[in-house]
Amino acid sequence: MVVTTIFVTRHAFRVGYTLNAATGEYHTNSPSPTEIPNDVPLSAYGVGQSKELAIAVAEIDPPVRDVFCSPFYRCLQTIKPAIEKLGENVNVRVDNGIGEWYGHSSTFTHPSPPSLSLLCTKYFPSLSINPEYRPSCIPSPSGETIAELHDRVAHALSCIIRTVDSELVAEEEVSILICTHAATLIAIGRCLTGNMPSDVNQEDYLAPCAGLTKFVRRKPSVSQEVGHGADGKGIMDWKDGEGAERTWHFSGEETFSDPGSTGVEPWALAERPGSNDGQPSVNSSRAKM
Repeated sequence: MVVTTIFVTRHAFRVGYTLNAATGEYHTNSPSPTEIPNDVPLSAYGVGQSKELAIAVAEIDPPVRDVFCSPFYRCLQTIKPAIEKLGENVNVRVDNGIGEWYGHSSTFTHPSPPSLSLLCTKYFPSLSINPEYRPSCIPSPSGETIAELHDRVAHALSCIIRTVDSELVAEEEVSILICTHAATLIAIGRCLTGNMPSDVNQEDYLAPCAGLTKFVRRKPSVSQEVGHGADGKGIMDWKDGEGAERTWHFSGEETFSDPGSTGVEPWALAERPGSNDGQPSVNSSRAKM
């Protein structure tokens, strides 16, 4: 059998942080549990959203057996109540390939999220995160262009789907749940459907706080691969995205580079070591295809 259904959620409503683009310094008025200034927790409102999300996740059919989560604290905090409701049979894996998107900078680096070891032992020991899982890729701390983000997400999805496909037994039907960030969620929608708009700022996928977007595989085949380039064409044979309100969209490149500066490698395979939040709502709508 192969994976037939993927659900994607964005982290719940978080506390704020700021970036001084001149110095590359992040700042938050709320203490970060990980002491990383851009790795902020959920707000009180967001904690409530995460509990509502858990109720919806527990009712998914076919049931969620595999959870893949961004390594940032707000994502794991969002999905924690859902994982607790799903029980011991769920596989929880952290993958940097579905982590946050930061614009490219030639003058400073963005802080990296906590290591897998710290997430497993210090911050979320009760979630039984798989300590052996090897993330699909590690985004560059110098950030990415929008095109590079899509390439990174396409590669991550290929690894995630292939991993779960290889673990399934005959007649087994399960869903995957991915917890990520707004820009990454939009890129996931484009990569799974193969619909890459000519204008990357187009509002084609909604990215609600703690919403659920559903993707159903058209013609399951273990030989399918996800994508080759940032044009998003021929990436995967999935369809029927359904999501909720509270939109976020790309609004041009987020770049901190000097004019004429050259880019850096956007991501590397995991062999290497290495936002927009407003008042949320929960109105249902269909994602544009």
